[in-house]
Amino acid sequence: MAELAAWVMVLAIAAYACAGGTDYGAGLWDLLAGGAERGRRPRWLIDHAMAPVWETNNVWLIFVLVVMWTGFPTMFQAVFTALWLPLALAAVGLVLRGAGFALRKPTHRLAQRRVYGAMFAVASLLTPFFLGAALGAIASGRVRAGTAASADAWANPTSVLTGLLAIAAVAFLGAVFLSSDARRYGGDDLVGYFRVRALCAFAVVVVLALVALPVTHDDAPYVWKGLTGGWGLVLVILAAVCGLATVLLLLRRSHGLTRHTSVAAVALTVCAWGFAQRPYLLPTSLTVAQGAGAPHTLRWLAIVTVIAVVVVGPALVLLYRLDTMGELEPLTDADTGAAGVPGDDC
Repeated sequence: MAELAAWVMVLAIAAYACAGGTDYGAGLWDLLAGGAERGRRPRWLIDHAMAPVWETNNVWLIFVLVVMWTGFPTMFQAVFTALWLPLALAAVGLVLRGAGFALRKPTHRLAQRRVYGAMFAVASLLTPFFLGAALGAIASGRVRAGTAASADAWANPTSVLTGLLAIAAVAFLGAVFLSSDARRYGGDDLVGYFRVRALCAFAVVVVLALVALPVTHDDAPYVWKGLTGGWGLVLVILAAVCGLATVLLLLRRSHGLTRHTSVAAVALTVCAWGFAQRPYLLPTSLTVAQGAGAPHTLRWLAIVTVIAVVVVGPALVLLYRLDTMGELEPLTDADTGAAGVPGDDC
């Protein structure tokens, strides 16, 4: 039961990395879009593409936290004690990002729109970095039960590289999705714009992954060994194949499967990390069996998870499907009752 709960947590992390990561990537490209005039078209597409689903994607993060504190309380305590600062910064970024995105569109004053847009874009960069840094701290074995909070726990080579890889991966996902969305929303001029950025982001991922090999060999030897052998290596190879397939499809301007292959690349990478860390929750100090909660708690967690999958799962699938088919449209000013006032564009 504990092993099953651990894999449910890994799969939920993979789902959040793909769903929420795509939104973070869109925010990064919003940051790099340029000034008000030059970035008008990319930001228009980002607003239209994210609006129907951006709040829903955070469900996966909540699910991860619930599984962690319910099924593995010792791990939860250790992680949030040693890494409270980067996790708090990630949470602040998450709140500011949502507020910035929600308030930017209905705001008519240009100066205020810029403030909210900057809040949304910068937070989209910081949050994946700090979440990645926290995962790097766990993978490097610096987080143990009883470890006190310190900068070394998350400001180390593995954590920094993992944070940068998280940013590059979400930038890749965001650009791939936006390139496909550009065709759906009739923004033909933006298809090539985001295709080039997807290819550049993938190149950055490859460079960072190559840099991470010698770093993790010395700084996170247990996870490095798991990623270079057994099922961890198999999944890493499959992730690389999916990433290269995405690049090939982009170069051939065939966008039909790019979403699926890019998501598979990121999800397989997360699952490879799960296999590499097995059987530890916290390498090499806390195994899944040692960190598991009481047996009756795990049974109830399994029951609630099944209910959630049966009740919430179809709704999420339908939402993503409708969004992919272009059946969902963001609210307009007429829908919300928003009205302009004199001086709005100042």
